[in-house]
Amino acid sequence: MAAVQGTIWVADEEGNSITVIDAGTNQVLTTLAGVEGAHNLQIAPDGKTVWAVSGHDSLAIMLDAATFEVHGVVPTGMMPAHIVLTPDGKKAYVSNGEDNTVTVIDVDAMSAIATIPVGAYPHGLRVSPDGKWVYVANAKSTTLSVIDVAQDVKTADIEVGERPVQVGFSPDGMMIYFSLNGENALGRVDVATGELVGKVTVGAGPIQVFVTPDNRYVLVANQGTEETPSTTVSIVDVADFEVVATVETGQGAHGVVIDPSSQYAYISNIYEDTVSVIDLGSQSVIATIPTGDAPNGISFSPLPAPADVPAEIQLEVPEADMMNMPMP
Repeated sequence: MAAVQGTIWVADEEGNSITVIDAGTNQVLTTLAGVEGAHNLQIAPDGKTVWAVSGHDSLAIMLDAATFEVHGVVPTGMMPAHIVLTPDGKKAYVSNGEDNTVTVIDVDAMSAIATIPVGAYPHGLRVSPDGKWVYVANAKSTTLSVIDVAQDVKTADIEVGERPVQVGFSPDGMMIYFSLNGENALGRVDVATGELVGKVTVGAGPIQVFVTPDNRYVLVANQGTEETPSTTVSIVDVADFEVVATVETGQGAHGVVIDPSSQYAYISNIYEDTVSVIDLGSQSVIATIPTGDAPNGISFSPLPAPADVPAEIQLEVPEADMMNMPMP
């Protein structure tokens, strides 16, 4: 398969850092130190900026993807988990696990503009491809919450099963997939009807899910537990909705991202401090890359990797004004 250009960004939660990997070489480009409790991150739609959450400081942090400079910070709720952006890049949404809310950020203004109550312990969330909806997995419940992006209000809670952790849309936006950590399963809901249309058994302790951009497969990272780690990724065929391959990765497979060409998947192994690179053609691991401690969230930028980058960069993360947070 052809090489891809771009960078993979990995949130090292216990390392308080972000590892940046060159996708063309599968080598570490640099480590960005200074993000306390970096749980998750997301590349902006234009690839030029990266948003990361600091669980320790309750912040959303915007970084320049080329210069690695901090552009600014926005306060969130307590225990922020995941962050996503709308396709036009104008809004960001942050799930706040401890507060049972989602913070809405106006990207141009760099300010929080709404706080939306959702279900118990919101964790993974994604924006629909048309930018109209945000689906939120409520990890200490049995529901997905649905947010109307135009109004920034919750419009529904959908019953799906035990402990949903993350969601992923099909590229056409017609189907939403989700991991059910309490059932060792992947489920799916028809977006038009809001109806549950199936579950399939995957590995132990599934966490993140990602649909290939060509809509052939859904990848599910099976983390297991710290006492009994899982080491696999389940590959589910979209057409038949069945597991067609189980790939051995590293200890505690957690995060998943796939390059835009659907050639390669990148898996963060939270108990092994590595990223596994899966060739989706051969459905096998072709590289293992070291990261910081407890790699968690992972995201892909298609822009070329910057040249002549220091091996480590210390970020200067300013404090945020917590006084102007909107009330739920």
